[in-house]
Amino acid sequence: MNAHSGKHTADATTVEEGLAIAEAQDAQFTNEMATETAMQNTLLTPRFYTTDFDELDAIDVSGVREDWDKLIDQMEADPNRGHFKKNEDWDHVDWDNMEPQLKKEFIDFLISSCTAEFSGCVLYKEMKRRGNNKDITQLFQLMARDEARHAGFINDALREAGLRVNLGFLTQKKKYTYFRPKFIYYATYLSEKIGYARYITIFRHLEANPEHRFHPIFKWFREWCNDEFSHGEAFALLMKTDPKLTSGVNVYWIKFFLTAVYATMYVRDHQRPAFHKALGVDPDWYAHEVFTKTSELSKQIFPITLDIDSPKWQPLLERLQKANVDLDVAKKQGGPIGFVKRMSASARAATAFVQLLLIPSKGHQVPANVRLEPVY
Repeated sequence: MNAHSGKHTADATTVEEGLAIAEAQDAQFTNEMATETAMQNTLLTPRFYTTDFDELDAIDVSGVREDWDKLIDQMEADPNRGHFKKNEDWDHVDWDNMEPQLKKEFIDFLISSCTAEFSGCVLYKEMKRRGNNKDITQLFQLMARDEARHAGFINDALREAGLRVNLGFLTQKKKYTYFRPKFIYYATYLSEKIGYARYITIFRHLEANPEHRFHPIFKWFREWCNDEFSHGEAFALLMKTDPKLTSGVNVYWIKFFLTAVYATMYVRDHQRPAFHKALGVDPDWYAHEVFTKTSELSKQIFPITLDIDSPKWQPLLERLQKANVDLDVAKKQGGPIGFVKRMSASARAATAFVQLLLIPSKGHQVPANVRLEPVY
């Protein structure tokens, strides 16, 4: 249990309360390795973002008012309050005897997930702090609350392994990347929707194959993914307020972000073979399942989807993955030869990504009503 007036982050009703509880826990127990891992900034690691908060504050949601109010009411009802904490369903985890490579990859998964959840918390909390637009600040306060709970819950799981990410330190010291608001919309919308697709795919797989549930945190994925879904709905409505965001030249930006998010997920997941083997999941099957779900969901607001069934798609992802593996080996080798190999691997990765971008996308009519409900 987190120590802060006897409360747990799962019970916090505001992001400020949740972070205060987490900070009290950090003061008692933290770990340099986990925090240093979370501090890394590479193409594959979660980033912290900042943006033009005045532009966000100027958003007028009157054009989507009916759907907006329904979503806010749903989030304010807070169906997941108290959910993200250990209870009688939390099985004992034998960290000491866990297969070493699986333990390494699972810890990397937890740290990466904690950092990604907390990056959303930081961005949303800053918008709430800086803004004056009641509609926008209310939304971001609610989303920040959820992300703080998620990050705190993952930290609880890490603590059992003798690790913990210092969230307060990350807030102060991690490098921030500036994105224009429209890029925040595209990237964060996709992050939330692909997060939903990932969590629900794993949850349903383990529901049917419980012998592969090697850690109890996966039991919490259904409610978790529903939070991700709601956050994605919010960004869909934000984009709906301005038709220019999903038309004209911005369609090219949408294609870029779709390709980048899908490719990053594919490469990152293939870095964890023992993790996926333990889950009983083939990473290629899993990627296609997640891409299919995310593509179907994104039709609610994006006028295009990627052609993930193109005969070029999978071979190019594999080439990108191979180039990433070679790049990692070259970095570790160092020296002049390592440098040459790094340049070669980087060029091959860039070429594969550009070729992915050049695969023609599929267009469709965006529905008048963008709201969706979880069905998977």
